[in-house]
Amino acid sequence: MSLDYTEGCVNFRDVGEFINLILGEETFLKGKLLRGGSIDYIKSLAEIGHPKSVFNLRNGKDSDLDKVDYYHFPMLNKIEKYDTSQKEVKVWLNEILSQFESDEFRYPVFIHCLSGKDRTGIVVATILLILDIDIETIKEEYLLSDGEVKKELIEMSLNGIKDIETYFNRIDLNKIRENLNKNMLFS
Repeated sequence: MSLDYTEGCVNFRDVGEFINLILGEETFLKGKLLRGGSIDYIKSLAEIGHPKSVFNLRNGKDSDLDKVDYYHFPMLNKIEKYDTSQKEVKVWLNEILSQFESDEFRYPVFIHCLSGKDRTGIVVATILLILDIDIETIKEEYLLSDGEVKKELIEMSLNGIKDIETYFNRIDLNKIRENLNKNMLFS
């Protein structure tokens, strides 16, 4: 079965809501970290949780988005994005995650690619890894997406990162955690 991209935003979900459902407890703020597919067919940002920041991981740009901070992080299709041990993927992830260092970064953030499962899945899994969410929960959140998703693919991504402090050695992970924690986790 193929995804219908004309019906709003495929694979849209509030990551916090689903992490809380998976864990069976309220540990993650809802409405702060949103994910999904293409927003070409949404009529209003209200349909995707009123984001203040949008990360587009597709090669093509989104239509003009008013009143949001827009970030575009394309990745060539010839690169195997799940192989996070590749230099190109490591540079890409470091560039994306470095945005969370800023105290001025605005939430909620909506992260998307075409289908909201591959590139988006890798970035969201990495954010959850930085926040010390356990690996099994990260995999379960990834597998919630429709379309071809395979546990082995997200495992490859997580294994490629290995030591997170070394992988992200050019950005301040403690600052990222601090900013994410004050905006995403319950105290």
